[in-house]
Amino acid sequence: MVGTGSRAALAERYGPAGADLPVAWNDTLAGLLAHRSVRAYRPDPLPPHTLETLVAAAQSAASSSNLQTWSVVAVEDPETKRRLSAVAGGQRHVVEAPLVLVWLADLSRLAAIGREKDRPTDGLAYLETLFVGIIDAALAAQNATVALESLGLASVYIGALRNDPAAVAEILGLPSNVLAVFGHCVGHADPARPASVKPRLPQSLVLHRERYGAGADPAAVAAYDRTLAAFQEGQRLAPVGWTRAALDRVRGPEALSGRDRIRAALERLGFGLR
Repeated sequence: MVGTGSRAALAERYGPAGADLPVAWNDTLAGLLAHRSVRAYRPDPLPPHTLETLVAAAQSAASSSNLQTWSVVAVEDPETKRRLSAVAGGQRHVVEAPLVLVWLADLSRLAAIGREKDRPTDGLAYLETLFVGIIDAALAAQNATVALESLGLASVYIGALRNDPAAVAEILGLPSNVLAVFGHCVGHADPARPASVKPRLPQSLVLHRERYGAGADPAAVAAYDRTLAAFQEGQRLAPVGWTRAALDRVRGPEALSGRDRIRAALERLGFGLR
């Protein structure tokens, strides 16, 4: 049943029109719907054992066939963070956050074990196995995000590390068959520079029952453009809405910030991609 707490959370997540969406409600759901990307951090260090706690949560996520084809590099050194920030286009929160996690699709561990046991690992050279590693890393990272938010911390993902996977591999000393999927800034949110919940597409555009339906209904898209534009105005941003920004981001290879060359980068990093 929709209550006062859920109505407020749903209105933030979907705009005022979503306030009456019929959902179940508890503290876990309240935390999930309150998620926001935070790009401003206090300099305070993290509480002791935070890193180990987050990794324990991450390792509790699902893993395809229990292959556990992911790893994570924890970065606290200011110079390393500065170099990662440069790859990410100079995003200052990469330097500012006390901890940056770099989540990896890691096929090197199984390759090394196969060599040690003199067992074939030809399946690692297929695109499917790289998918498994990327999905495993994403699931692990999202578990860590839920965990850190439950501890009163905040975070933001840094997909821009894929601008130059080879540079990230050099900075972090990654072996062959390891890809930095994304970075992850972690810290105490700076209350002087607060972040807000960003509205998402209405469920009518993403939820399909039995068969795929109207995934790009013009009226629903237009309504979301208005909702997001209002949010952007409240954040003192240009009220461009969603459609314009999203289509600009996918207009061509020049909009991908170097990630149009990611296939070649993967080959250099040792992935077979068969």
